[in-house]
Amino acid sequence: MFGVVLYVSASIPSYLYPFLVTRSKSRPFEYLRLSSLGVIGAIVKADDTEVIRALLSPEIILSCLRSMDIGCELSKTVATFILQKLLLDDVGLDYICTRAVKFFDAAQVLGNMVGELVEQPSSRLLKYIIRCYLRLSDNQRACDALRTCLPDMFRDTTFNSCLRIRNTWPPTPHPHSPLLCFSEDLVTRMWLQELLQKVDGNLVALQTGGSLNRIH
Repeated sequence: MFGVVLYVSASIPSYLYPFLVTRSKSRPFEYLRLSSLGVIGAIVKADDTEVIRALLSPEIILSCLRSMDIGCELSKTVATFILQKLLLDDVGLDYICTRAVKFFDAAQVLGNMVGELVEQPSSRLLKYIIRCYLRLSDNQRACDALRTCLPDMFRDTTFNSCLRIRNTWPPTPHPHSPLLCFSEDLVTRMWLQELLQKVDGNLVALQTGGSLNRIH
C-alpha cells in the first residue's frame, strides 16, 4: 500500500493523462488509452483514502470522462470502473459534488453512455454506470439534481433484457459461469431499485412541500 501512495505522490499517473485526453479513436491510441486506464485502475483498487486523495485532480476526472465518452467498450468499462472507485471514497464523492460543473460533466457523460447502451448493451458497463449514479445519490444536493438528469430509460423496461434474471442449475465454480452472471444481474437490479427509490422519493417530497437544495 505504501508503495502505491509513493507511486501516486510522485505524479507518475500524470504521464498517462496525455494518452487519455486525446480525441483520436485510431487503434494505436486506443491501445495506449486502454493500457493507461489499466494502470490507473490497478491503483484505485487499493481502496485507500490517501491513494484517492493523492490521485484526485482535474486531469484524472477529465481523463476518465473523455475515455468514457469516446473510448471502445472496454476502455469505457475500465474508465467507468475508475470513476466508480473515486466516488466510493468520501473524498472523491465530495470532490465531484462540490461544484456543479464537475457533477454535471459526469452526469452528462454517464447519461450519454446510457443512451448508447440501448443500441449496444453491456451488462458489466451498465452495472458500473448504475453504481456511479447510486453513489452520487448519497450526496443530497447531487441526489436532488439527479431528479432532472437521471435517464428516463432507468424508469421503464429498456434494460430489462440486459439485467434479466437467469435461473441456472446446477451451480458451477467457473469464474465466468452463468451463476455469477445471475448474481451480478441481481445485485445491479437491486442497485437500480435503490437509486430510483432515493431519487423518486425526493421528487415525492418536493411535490408535498419539501425544499430543493441545489448544487452551487
